[in-house]
Amino acid sequence: MVVIVIVLFLLLAPTALAQTTQTSSQSQGSQASQLPLSGRNAQGGSVTATETAIPGTTNSINTINPTVQVQGPFNGSASSTARLPFSGRLSLREAVDRAIEFNLGAVGLTSAVRQSRGQSKIARSALLPNINASLSETVQQTNLQALGVRLNVPIPGFSPPTIVGPFNFFDLRATLSQTVLDFTARNNYLASKDVARANELTVDDARDLVVLAVGGTYLQVIAAKSRIDAARAQLTTAEALYKQASEQRAAGVVAQTDLNRSQIQLLTQQQRLVSLENDYAKVKISLARLTGLPANDQYEISDVIPFAEAPPLTLDEALRQAYERRADLKAAEAQVEAAERVRSAARAERLPSFVVRADYGVIGTNPSQSHGTFSVTGSIRVPIWQGGRTQGQTEVAEAALSQRRAELEDVKGRIESEVRNAFFDLQAAASQVEVARRNIAVTTQNLDLTRQRFDAGISDNVEVVQSQEALSTANTDYINSVFAHNLAKLSLARAIGRAVEALPQFLKIQ
Repeated sequence: MVVIVIVLFLLLAPTALAQTTQTSSQSQGSQASQLPLSGRNAQGGSVTATETAIPGTTNSINTINPTVQVQGPFNGSASSTARLPFSGRLSLREAVDRAIEFNLGAVGLTSAVRQSRGQSKIARSALLPNINASLSETVQQTNLQALGVRLNVPIPGFSPPTIVGPFNFFDLRATLSQTVLDFTARNNYLASKDVARANELTVDDARDLVVLAVGGTYLQVIAAKSRIDAARAQLTTAEALYKQASEQRAAGVVAQTDLNRSQIQLLTQQQRLVSLENDYAKVKISLARLTGLPANDQYEISDVIPFAEAPPLTLDEALRQAYERRADLKAAEAQVEAAERVRSAARAERLPSFVVRADYGVIGTNPSQSHGTFSVTGSIRVPIWQGGRTQGQTEVAEAALSQRRAELEDVKGRIESEVRNAFFDLQAAASQVEVARRNIAVTTQNLDLTRQRFDAGISDNVEVVQSQEALSTANTDYINSVFAHNLAKLSLARAIGRAVEALPQFLKIQ
């Protein structure tokens, strides 16, 4: 009988030791998650539309230099033609739709969204039942003497065995573990949901930046094309003046200097046209890169966006809409909420937790000689002293929370500055458009008058060349002014938020 008890102890000791180790490891309790110090995405990249004043005095009435700066992943895209066939004519709406789906500025952030969703599922698993099944077959032989077991049986002629076994048994068992109460695990899960939501909102904000990048570049293409049309008209005028000067020189009416002056003006207009065509091709390539089209200029734009008044919107109303709509502001708020949850999770490490564990299975030497066994355990863990870990976790969480709150305030200030800057740019550009219109009318009339004086022989062609150059500058000024005005409207649409929905309202497109 004693031998049987010893054998059973030796057989069951490894299993009991394994279960004790597992219980010990599970009793450590949940730990608070740790957030990176900054809640801003590390991918980088930016899109900015700026309208800077041109310093100094010039002969041009254009005093605004509008530019669109696209940096980082927003400057590239995946190919879109494989999934979306391209007709060869690109509208602004199609350009925006392609870029939202294929521009790397938005596409690259989807991986962060997927990662945060996966982390949220991992955090949730600590609150859900964990069920496992196991099947083991054990064959064991034990050397009692090697283990230090010494048996003295007072039975004459009986010598206890020093080798026990081999013995075998199998164990088929299912285990269940369920966290009933764990404030740390719960706050970790809620924090992970907030981080996932912040990443989703960051993608929405990236789409608004894509609209600004593509819309601004599309407007640049329109402006470049308009400059080419104006340059061709000026070239036609220069050719006519040079032909007229050649005929008058042949008749001995004008001096050689007048003919040379006309020829220089003609050559200048020809070279200007070449430069503008070169710039037009490069801007089209940039637009293609933003939208996932082949990186060439072998396509045409189909939209012409003329000057149109901005929607009636006050500054206070624009700020109100921006605070309600901007996805980056909502993302910053979600990051603050996540940091607050993590801090609560760290503080909750001081609170008790309650876990239920149960198992059921059959054990025996073989299936036909097995018997069911089960156990149910409820554990309450009460932290008393963790070596300062909880305090350290709390300090880390509070540092991240402080940074998140500072970043939220920065986002609010940036939104207000973007809305105000867009309003100022819009007012300045609208004023410049009106001045440019008047300047075109005046310079056109002046060119007609100087040509009449030249035809009548009252003056040489110096005034004609100067008037022609003034008209060319006036046309360029008007094109730049309309571009600046449309870009300011697009910037205001982005500053308010939901730029995709606002495009028809601000740029009058279908």
